[in-house]
Amino acid sequence: MRRAHTEQVPSQVTWTGAPVALGRGGVLVAMSGLLVGLLLGALDQTIVTTALPTIVGELGGLRDLSWVVTAYVLASTVSLPLWGKAGDVYGRKRLFEAALIIFVGGSMLCGAAVDMTSLIVFRALQGLGTGGVFVLAMAIVGDLVSPRERGRYQGYVQGTFALASVAGPIVGGSLVDHVGWRSIFYANLPLGLIALGVSAWTLRVPHVRRPQSIDYLGAGLLAGTISFALLMLIWGGSMYSWTSPQILGLAVAMLVTGVLFVVQEQRCGDPVLPLTMLADRTVALSSATLFLSTFAVFGAVVFLPQFLQTVRGSDATSAGSLMVPMMLMTAVSATIVGRAITATGMYRVFPILGAAISTAALVGFALIDAETPLLIVGALMAAFGFGFGMIGEVMILAVQNAVSGRDIGTAMGAANLFRALGGAVGTAVLGALFVGEVQARLRNVAGLRSLGETLQVSPAVVRDLPPVQHDAVIAAVSSGLALVFLAAASAAAGAFFLSLLLPERPLREDTHG
Repeated sequence: MRRAHTEQVPSQVTWTGAPVALGRGGVLVAMSGLLVGLLLGALDQTIVTTALPTIVGELGGLRDLSWVVTAYVLASTVSLPLWGKAGDVYGRKRLFEAALIIFVGGSMLCGAAVDMTSLIVFRALQGLGTGGVFVLAMAIVGDLVSPRERGRYQGYVQGTFALASVAGPIVGGSLVDHVGWRSIFYANLPLGLIALGVSAWTLRVPHVRRPQSIDYLGAGLLAGTISFALLMLIWGGSMYSWTSPQILGLAVAMLVTGVLFVVQEQRCGDPVLPLTMLADRTVALSSATLFLSTFAVFGAVVFLPQFLQTVRGSDATSAGSLMVPMMLMTAVSATIVGRAITATGMYRVFPILGAAISTAALVGFALIDAETPLLIVGALMAAFGFGFGMIGEVMILAVQNAVSGRDIGTAMGAANLFRALGGAVGTAVLGALFVGEVQARLRNVAGLRSLGETLQVSPAVVRDLPPVQHDAVIAAVSSGLALVFLAAASAAAGAFFLSLLLPERPLREDTHG
């Protein structure tokens, strides 16, 4: 039965272009350009963090430091639905290439930035391109391969994100040390050109021609709502108190733009984020599961290095290397699950099992300390990675299978929006929990009252403290991390229960439905 959001499409809307029949080798060649694009965007979410101290040392603007990351995250997140809808209307191949050009152009401008203000502006431009690369690449996979066959290729996508998570800090640190911080942006040029070349020569995807204009008002209201919400979470409890006029003003602005967005989407004939699509049980449950599972994974990816460096005393390079088993197992499990889905056509069991394993591993993280054998720590990290690899791309597959091909870009925009929000909200909430717990523990320790914030950027400070203060800090950090991991485990448990409600729909044999 065709769902409500597809029934609103006017009769003159037609699907153009023949179904794609590239064969497995042709699909892999075509996907290589998509994967390079995804790798570029995912790397730039992590690679810049290692360069921030050096950037501030050259450009100044310490108080604006967080905006180098925030501008990128905001721009990429708020643009996801608009890129997805535009791909449905105008075709995805050219927009994917346009997004790559914006990203590469933004990267070149970042490398040439002369002050912190210009760098922040250019990072926002970079983030705008990243949003398009992410959502359009995943939608194009839906154009190339039917849901029934798509599982085998999802492991490549998951592996790309896993590789970026590990390689980002390591590659970024190496480039900054040996070449200079501007090289982390200039390095995007050759990879971006490769992705553009492969896309131009190998991608042959059908597209929907639609007479409607894009709902720019709805897109603007959605972008405003998300921006106000993220800024409230990022600034609340750190830059401003939760009861400050600034945070309360952001909360009011979020509510107003949110209500106006809902009104606009209900009255618009072709909304940027159809509420009827979110009413579909599979789309709603998958989006919510993506939010919670990404919230949980950021608890591991962001705070496990804190445990390894501060509590166990590893250096940054060693901590990055110790994260490899987790990311490797993520890619391995995604590949195994993808092949199993292709062979059986069944997908519902995997996010259930994956969320259960992830929850158990996060509880295990909350119980470890400086004396825990590294073998046990590594086993927990591998288990978490294996569990997480069963969730993300399976939920993307479920959404792609639930909607018509003409709406797949919009659906990918919605799903990736919730995934991005999970990461952003998870980072803000878990970071606030960690800092609050550490500061509370150190409040009565002489000379350590304000060390909570310092610990996030300089674990080396801890190693130079006198023994009594050192032990107090380690205890405080361990307590903060335990709280973070338990909160992340709660989110993973929520993803588990939502996965139980996910319906098992037969996977379609066609690419566009």
